[in-house]
Amino acid sequence: MGSLSEVESFLSHKFTHIVIGGGTAGLVVAARLSEDPTITVGVLEAGPAAFDEPRINVPGRLGETLFTEYDWQFESVPQPGLHGRKIPFNRGKVLGGSSALNFMMWHRGNKEDYDSWEKLGNHGWGWDGILPFFKKSERFQLPDQAYQDRHNIHFDAESHGTDGPLHTIYATEYGASQKYWHATLGKLGVESNPNHLSGSNVGCFTALTGVNPKTQQRCYSAPAYYLPASHRDNLILLTDARARSVVLEKDAEGGESTAVGVCFVHRNQEYVVPISGEIIISAGSIQSPQLLELSGIGNPDVLKAAGIEVKLANPNVGENLQDHMMTAMVYELDPSIVTPETLRSDSGLAAAADEQYRTSKTGPRTAVGYSAAYLPFAHYTTKEELSRLAAMLPPTDLATTRRRDQILSERLSSPEQNGQIEFLFEVSNYSSYFPSEPGKKYGTMMQMLQYPFSTGNVHIPPSPSPESRATNSDDSPVINPQFCAGAGGQVDWMTMAAAQRFGHKICSTSPLADIIIKRVFPPLPGDNEDPSMEDFGSWVRDIVVGDWHPVGTCAMGGDEGIKGGVVDDRLRVYGIKGLRVCDASIMPLQIAAHLQATVYAIGEKGADMFKEDWRKERNGA
Repeated sequence: MGSLSEVESFLSHKFTHIVIGGGTAGLVVAARLSEDPTITVGVLEAGPAAFDEPRINVPGRLGETLFTEYDWQFESVPQPGLHGRKIPFNRGKVLGGSSALNFMMWHRGNKEDYDSWEKLGNHGWGWDGILPFFKKSERFQLPDQAYQDRHNIHFDAESHGTDGPLHTIYATEYGASQKYWHATLGKLGVESNPNHLSGSNVGCFTALTGVNPKTQQRCYSAPAYYLPASHRDNLILLTDARARSVVLEKDAEGGESTAVGVCFVHRNQEYVVPISGEIIISAGSIQSPQLLELSGIGNPDVLKAAGIEVKLANPNVGENLQDHMMTAMVYELDPSIVTPETLRSDSGLAAAADEQYRTSKTGPRTAVGYSAAYLPFAHYTTKEELSRLAAMLPPTDLATTRRRDQILSERLSSPEQNGQIEFLFEVSNYSSYFPSEPGKKYGTMMQMLQYPFSTGNVHIPPSPSPESRATNSDDSPVINPQFCAGAGGQVDWMTMAAAQRFGHKICSTSPLADIIIKRVFPPLPGDNEDPSMEDFGSWVRDIVVGDWHPVGTCAMGGDEGIKGGVVDDRLRVYGIKGLRVCDASIMPLQIAAHLQATVYAIGEKGADMFKEDWRKERNGA
């Protein structure tokens, strides 16, 4: 008798838990659950494992995996608010998920961001409730004083974790613009924030990156969480396995359904894996709602059009999609500046950089440090402009307006504003709308809107032929972020247009301006035009994209319960026993930060709750 195939071996186990999605949060959940010997957890990951892939591992090669075999390469439907353009939605299709593809920036949102989740009725999800799980995930490498002085590094050591799985460091080398960032912003009245991870990231700071200090390789969920736990007999992984649906079974009285297994496809063959405990969906903000809908949980109109039987009606599934919006102004740089494009176009320099990285783990291939500034609108707009913007929003009557909409409106008009726009300058051309000229060097001023009013949705598409087959997971989800649409979208558009003027002011201020020759995209105004009054409105609609930070599509419902969300504050899917969601999709409101640190904290907090509930159930509590 021959040995078992990979899938046969997987199916031979008696699983208590299945995690669907071996991504950022999914591998956290799986690794932590497997710490309990009474739990046997299986992980279904649609992509491959890629532990030896240099395009993932080498920090200075970030971005090279986008639009490759490791990327789902989703895109939105045409956006009326953006002159009919489609927007790319890159998501990781590899063990480690988007943590294997992202740009490695590591920081947290503001205290108020998480407290707003708790204000909605999601108990334990405020800043004080989630901070221990930020720290639990992190292994912070303390830099020496000389390094701190050289790179303008500030931090509060008490706010960091030091023995978690995820290595976080300040980069060993920085791009040419980083040394000028703090001094330039200081001239514009923006102070450096000495404690940007302690509950407020307003101001200017140098961010941490997710890099292993010993190997100088990207540190992401696959090597950090999965590999150290992979020897355990109760943690079993199957890659290249795409989930089709969660198998639901009605109880004897025909009441609430229970999740009893997962249907998945592996090498073109369908299988069902049963479970005796729980299923945790960690497929991300695009595919977690997709999988719920494919399982019969969602808006009945969407499900019926897809040819799928309605098991539980919940029109909130796939709604509430929020993403940071990003613009990118491009500047021609001094020709002596070394950029990532320099290495891609000069094979000799690239070979030298690769050799330096291989032999000493130094050089351009390690230059992934970021300095950013998070600023409130009030820093560069007048009170009158803010008042006009606030007046454009629908009235937030306490009796009729949802609390999350009230919170967004309050953020716009509050005198104590958080960082509503992120400003970030990098030495490379990050615009997909401006082609680089051979031989020229470029830098990009990026502006990212943190608290968008624009709210969209993601749903499974209608079946092309309901009579012959229902929609399945091979059919790409329909993504509609509705950027710059409606009254709230109009406010987003106007605030983004105003942000461009301040972004250009940063690039026109020394010492950063000393390495810049001129702005090339959009072209500079004519000699007789006042740059401070430049109108970026139409240009913003032509080039704004998402920042790959989608959240909210399986949001915690808080006090509203199933009327306001998809999961409760213990991440249990409303109306279904034994089914949870744990990833960025559970976030009811967007935060002012890059997402990865928060998603790891969600995974840690979720796993802690899942184990606690499992112990109570086994003990009959």
